[in-house]
Amino acid sequence: MMNLNKAFATVALAGTVAAMSAPAMARDTISIVGSSTVYPFATVVAERFGSNTEFSTPKMESTGSGGGMKIFCQGIGTQNPDITNASRRMKTSEFELCQSNGVKDIVEFRIGSDGIVIASSKEAEHMDLTLEQLFLALGEKVPQNGKWVANPNKTWSDVDSSLPNKPIRVMGPPPTSGTRDSFNELALEGGCDELPEAASLSKDEHKAICQSIREDGAFIEAGENDNLIVQKLIGDKDMYGVFGYSFLEENGDRLQAAALNGVEPTQENIAEDKYPVARSLFFYVKKAHVGVVPGIVEYASEFVSPRAMGSNGYLKDVGLIIPTRAALMELQDKVENMPNLTLEELK
Repeated sequence: MMNLNKAFATVALAGTVAAMSAPAMARDTISIVGSSTVYPFATVVAERFGSNTEFSTPKMESTGSGGGMKIFCQGIGTQNPDITNASRRMKTSEFELCQSNGVKDIVEFRIGSDGIVIASSKEAEHMDLTLEQLFLALGEKVPQNGKWVANPNKTWSDVDSSLPNKPIRVMGPPPTSGTRDSFNELALEGGCDELPEAASLSKDEHKAICQSIREDGAFIEAGENDNLIVQKLIGDKDMYGVFGYSFLEENGDRLQAAALNGVEPTQENIAEDKYPVARSLFFYVKKAHVGVVPGIVEYASEFVSPRAMGSNGYLKDVGLIIPTRAALMELQDKVENMPNLTLEELK
């Protein structure tokens, strides 16, 4: 597998140079913000794009999906970013924020799939968790004697006697992260729904309880830096971490992942939707900036090209679970036609 560190360094240097040299209201370098999960893939594309075309290497900033959307939707004009990456689809509220700030024309690209893993050091005991067990370990409130109470479980064996007798300590992304959004919805809520007590919750109660992570120290927010989580896991075999499958692949010689509902996170299982915590990845283009900041269409074209996302493409080599051939052709057609995303599509 390609090592991403060199690509990261190249893009970081290009971004620093661009920030120092480009006037605030006029620039020739694409500005990209957003998801830490999409960041490794976008970084590789940016590095190739800068090396193989006449355009500058795009400036890349990992802000988290929610943070990226907020910045992206602040307005048009070259003081604002051109593209935002996301590890979940744009929310209707974010679309409306964009619209209210004059960001009227947005193009959406679904670039593939990823899975959210519960990873640990290879020296740790391998776990096979159900989503219900995961919720009972990390949910802010759990059912007890017919009531929802503050989570009392201190060790994994408190959740289930078959699990390791060691403290529940999990590092994961902050609320601004798309990975956190997806984890809350797919993993926590999925596990909550396995509990009979969840059926009696109202709609508002259901979201508030089933998508809330405990804040008593069992879950530790690691910021928008998945590499930090990787380093912590390597140094502490009793710690577990939540991040995208690509980071597991990049560190497969040192890390392992828990099976969820009996399914291991593999490329095949994620692509076929067998793994229960799989999600789609996206990037969004601000159409008003096309033709103002050079290279935006060409960058998008590189991202969805067969050499990047084909069956033997370089993004597959760094862990992206690529779209089908038909979906890839649709993406290439989008680059040519740049159709506007509509609110109805997001509902």
